[in-house]
Amino acid sequence: MSASHDYPLPRAVALAWGVAADPQRGPKRGLSIERIVETGIEIADEGGLESVSMSAIAGRLDFTTMSLYRYVTAKDELIVLMGEQALGVPPEQPDPPLPWREGLGQLTTAMLAAYTDHPWLIDVPISGIPVTPNELAWLDQGLAFLEGTALDHAQRVSITLMLSGFARWKATVYRGYDIASSSRGSTPDELDAVANELMHELITDDRFPALAPALRAGALGADAPDPFAFALELFLDGVESAVQTAASDTPFPEPPTTPAPAPPKDKAVREAARIRRESESALREARRKEAEAIAKSRERAAKAAKSR
Repeated sequence: MSASHDYPLPRAVALAWGVAADPQRGPKRGLSIERIVETGIEIADEGGLESVSMSAIAGRLDFTTMSLYRYVTAKDELIVLMGEQALGVPPEQPDPPLPWREGLGQLTTAMLAAYTDHPWLIDVPISGIPVTPNELAWLDQGLAFLEGTALDHAQRVSITLMLSGFARWKATVYRGYDIASSSRGSTPDELDAVANELMHELITDDRFPALAPALRAGALGADAPDPFAFALELFLDGVESAVQTAASDTPFPEPPTTPAPAPPKDKAVREAARIRRESESALREARRKEAEAIAKSRERAAKAAKSR
């Protein structure tokens, strides 16, 4: 494999592709990049990405920390390789391939499963477009599902990347639920029930005229339909519409462009903006105190009712 660019390929990427030079001297047989990465993944699965360190890996492998640096020169490099390995490759597709809509839905579910199996993957920084083999394999499969459509290449890439982001965001929310519920010794549904009860206490029609009816309708409770499932189907409906539009040779409407407002230069405008921000802050504080007063009033009323 050769490269024609004028800058060196990042070593982590080169290692992922198997084109980096091997260490000239190893400490002894039994240590390899593969073992280092696998051990890093084990530690991350147990305690999160923050628990991974070169010394922790070295201790588990019974080598010195310095010996690891013959194979992996920095922790950032290691994390790239861990993310690549944990993500894995997309599931093999049947022959003939699935219809594009079913295929993209299954691909998104498989992405979510990878994040669920290794929740720390969410914490691996995104530093640009996919460049490692496994990342590119996921992108390639998404594009393959859309290959028979009239969408152009850029549109297919946009759709596949959007689904990847969707899976990552859903995994982020679910992990947050798991962490919060575990710390309280409850379940995500119980956490939702407590939050729902609290919202019924605090949300009123006068302050939240659109939210209050939704709350009463059960749209935010534990029994509400999965918002992610609905959002995914809605997105795929949009893709289907785009596929049909492309097939009919109808040009896509240009997205509206609204120029960003220039920062105010007039001193009076800046002063008015400052006063507005201070007023909004004061209003938020007043509402917070009002909510506390309402809660305490209800507590006193409940105690008085019990004492009768």
